[in-house]
Order: sequence, then C-alpha cells, then structure tokens
Amino acid sequence: MKKYLIVGLGNIGPDYVGTRHNAGFMVVDVLAQRADSAWKSCRYGDMAVVKIKNCELMLLKPSTFMNLSGVAVRYWMNHEKLPLENLLVVVDDLALPFGTIRLKQRGSDGGHNGLKNIASELGNINYARLRIGVGNEFTRGHQIDFVLGTFTPDERKDLPAVLDKSADCVSAYCLSGPAFAMNHYN
Repeated sequence: MKKYLIVGLGNIGPDYVGTRHNAGFMVVDVLAQRADSAWKSCRYGDMAVVKIKNCELMLLKPSTFMNLSGVAVRYWMNHEKLPLENLLVVVDDLALPFGTIRLKQRGSDGGHNGLKNIASELGNINYARLRIGVGNEFTRGHQIDFVLGTFTPDERKDLPAVLDKSADCVSAYCLSGPAFAMNHYN
C-alpha cells in the first residue's frame, strides 16, 4: 500500500475557524469526513488516516501555526520515512481567484509563510502543493486581515464545491499520479 502525507495548512483555535488562511484544513476535513475517519491528536498536530483503494493518506493539520508548519511536516516525513514525492501540501493562495485550484509538483513559496517554513525545514522546494484560490480583494496593507478574515456570503455558498473539487484532486494525485491530477483539475 502506497502511503502519502497530505498536509492541510491552517491555524489552530476558534479564532481561525472558517478563515481563508484555513483553506488547507478545510480540504483535509472533507477527505476525513468522506472516509468517516476521526481526527486524533498526535505530535505536532491532528491526524486522520484514510484508505482509498491501494493508498493510505495520512491527513495532517499541523498545530504549529502556519508560520512553523515545516516543523510538523519534517517530523512526519522523517517518522514515516516518506520520499518527497509522497508529500502533498494543501494551502490557500492569494494569487489565484476565489475557487480556482492549482496543483504543482514543485515551486516557490509565492510569499506564503507556511510554504516558506516547509521549504526551510525540508531544505527543498521539490514537493507538491495544491493551491486553493482565496482571491485578493483587499486594499493595500490589509493582506493579513484578508487572509485571517472569513469568506463572504457568496463565497461561502460556493465553498463546498471548491472544497469537494480540491479533495477530488488530492485523491486523483494519490491514485493516478500528478500528471493525471494536473490535467484534470488545473
């Protein structure tokens, strides 16, 4: 059975529930709900394990807060002795319009502090990431307020479909490979 670490990025605690910055948490929540898998508290986060056909997905919501996500990722990659190609990080992205998703096999952090810390901790940018577009409807100097804010009522209506599509993309990545998933979901 092939094992993957699927890391949804976000911030823990009630103040951050439903915020744009927690889009990664929301996607792994959908995957866990679909499989009726319970979250368990573990080192550096909460984890749920999901089996899809011949794949085991270790879903992780780091408890390290966004800017230190790499600590949790590095620990679990080492603990499970996983190669980089078995890591997929799910993250919010200001550069993409709301509802757009983009799977990439590698790349820069794009100014995202969670991705920046993961690259720093792993010493590598060659890991896959699924970027969830949250838009960029904020005025200059209000980026932090925007990502830590909640979705608009119109966005909340469309959010379940975006999260479902994102969860489908994660499953396709693991079952059929990155090329298939990028061709079907980007």
